[in-house]
Amino acid sequence: MNTSKNKWLIPVAFTNIYVIWGITFLAISFGLKGFPPFILSGFRFFTAGILILGYLLFKKREKANSFANWKKNGITGILILTGGTGLVAWGEQYVTASEAAIAIATGPFWFIAIDKKNWKYYFSDKFIPIGLVIGFIGLILFLNGSISSHSPITTTNSTLRITAFIVLALSSVAWVLGSLYSKKNPANHSTFMNIAQQLIVAGIASFTIAAFRNEWTGFSITKVPLPAWSGLLFLVVFGSIIAYLSYIWLLSVKPAALVSTHTYINPIVTVIAGWIIANQTINGNQLYGLSIILIGVLLTNVTKYVRLSKRSKVKIRRVVRHFNKINKPYQAI
Repeated sequence: MNTSKNKWLIPVAFTNIYVIWGITFLAISFGLKGFPPFILSGFRFFTAGILILGYLLFKKREKANSFANWKKNGITGILILTGGTGLVAWGEQYVTASEAAIAIATGPFWFIAIDKKNWKYYFSDKFIPIGLVIGFIGLILFLNGSISSHSPITTTNSTLRITAFIVLALSSVAWVLGSLYSKKNPANHSTFMNIAQQLIVAGIASFTIAAFRNEWTGFSITKVPLPAWSGLLFLVVFGSIIAYLSYIWLLSVKPAALVSTHTYINPIVTVIAGWIIANQTINGNQLYGLSIILIGVLLTNVTKYVRLSKRSKVKIRRVVRHFNKINKPYQAI
């Protein structure tokens, strides 16, 4: 696709992964009200993949009989979806949706650390590392505000909560590895077919894990409540089709670390969605952290969409230096 003629698609795609995936964390918590974590993930991925594949086969646009492409897409799907997202569903049994969104927000740092090929690019623009650092400071402040808030799920056994945060961190690494693999080893199908195959393989892998974990034992689909079905429906249509399509496409046209800034915005959307939908509260420390996160994300992207004069860049650097002086106490948290 010629991005120069379709520049409007880039902000739309970013909006999709920023907003939809933020709500997805809340949708997972609803889905867990009736589905075990990997059964939920399996239904989510497999259903979405079959819907896309069925559409492509019905339209007779292309065939899905290349083993090499299935292999590449299978690896991507297992790492990004089964590992990256399936583990999030498991973790949300023991932490809140907002905490889960924050826990995996180290993605941009993992991208920069692992993606050595683009180190020269990442560090050629001072605003990218500065923005990432500021965003991380905002995440720390946000987490501090979230921990101080009261939630029924915080009564969970502390050992399980710590384990959940470790698993969520591992899910972030799996997501990064899968994203970089997808970018460096693209299958030669269309984006739609690639995503369909990734989703189907990830769904099968999730169902297999569910079997090993005995999640099917005692599970009855007829006993799943309506809120859980609503969560699953959102995850299938919006989370696994619209947002995931946007993400995979963005990886093909933008540096991975910039695309990964969705992990900074997702907690903001998760908290707001929780406030509106689930009557969760937002405290002042959270709002302060969110505002700093927004500044960080703006800095990582500003020079990509706005041509700045030398004078403007100098002014921004002065503001950043002033910001760092004010927030030095927080860097020690």
